[in-house]
Amino acid sequence: MSFKKIILKIHLWLGMGSGLIIFVLGITGCIYVFDEELRPVVYHSRYYADETKNEKKNVSELLKIVQDSIGKNKPIGAIRIRNEKDATVTFFTSKEKENENAIWYWDNQEYNYAIYVNPFTGKIQKIENTTTEFFNVIVFLHWSLLLTNKIGQPIVGIAVIIFIISLITGLILWWPKNKSAAKQRFWFRWKNTTQWKRKNYDLHNILGYYVLLFALVIAFTGLVWSFKWFDNSVKWIANGGQTIEKKKENITSDLSQKNDKNLIDKISNTVEYFYPKAETYMISIPEDSLQTQFVYIENGGNFDRINLQFDQYTGKLLNTKTFADKNNGEKIRSLNYAIHSGGILGLPGKILAFFASLISASLPVTGFYIWWGRNNKKKKNCFS
Repeated sequence: MSFKKIILKIHLWLGMGSGLIIFVLGITGCIYVFDEELRPVVYHSRYYADETKNEKKNVSELLKIVQDSIGKNKPIGAIRIRNEKDATVTFFTSKEKENENAIWYWDNQEYNYAIYVNPFTGKIQKIENTTTEFFNVIVFLHWSLLLTNKIGQPIVGIAVIIFIISLITGLILWWPKNKSAAKQRFWFRWKNTTQWKRKNYDLHNILGYYVLLFALVIAFTGLVWSFKWFDNSVKWIANGGQTIEKKKENITSDLSQKNDKNLIDKISNTVEYFYPKAETYMISIPEDSLQTQFVYIENGGNFDRINLQFDQYTGKLLNTKTFADKNNGEKIRSLNYAIHSGGILGLPGKILAFFASLISASLPVTGFYIWWGRNNKKKKNCFS
């Protein structure tokens, strides 16, 4: 058996083995790549205030309204403030089950809600069950096939590794022998008489060639989440062959200053004063008496995210961490999602990622029809 025939067998059977999963990952990736752009449009009635006034209520007042509404047994864990005049404020509460026999991702969810509140009136415009919300289901289908992480993540990771090998073997099979053959490999040369089998073959080979580099980038960045060893390897390479242990910063709130005052207003006002042009402020609610109050600031760029820590009793700023403060491994890791989704290049990058995902999803389909067509032809020849 020749070298190319061996490669063809590898390409065929690996593609058949992982095709369905790659199709699902590709389609869900297409949808989720524009998550940030689609949500405010699809969910306009919950993302924007239905009534505006001259002044907004304090964050602490909104927090009390929400907490009283959903009950003390579902403590709010985080608050998202979008820096738009008529944007609602979102409060998050969630709890996971301890279920060792869990199979589906729903089996580990006790509850998960996002509460959208009008900051001018305090009206709750929507209580969203995030567990079953469309985009959340899409991301978990992409993340772990709606299975728990310990089951779904390895399956997805192995399928992605197989997909990478399929891309490489596909390139070997695509590679033209000479200039004459190359003319057929770079673009479609269809005529009115061109049969669908030839068109399908060209769609698989030509589109597969042009998407190769983008698909490899998406695949490798996806592996970072599937396997810890791969994640550590990427950081090790980025750090020049060094393993840099993450420093444990034992920053706590000062218990001697403990009081009943809610300083979340002071903290949110401080953040808004110093970062007035930020797109989003994400404020965490401390889970215990020692924990600090974290604030994550999105400035609209992948290199402009800032993490702040405040004393929950005094409102004093205890720590600031910017992108520049991270080591190379942490930097590349924090950019992984932006690279994976194409967001690192802005909207043009997301469009590229969309088409790369769509074409990647099509490759198992067109590949299957190539195999089916050849097998069907052989069967016809047997009975002719």
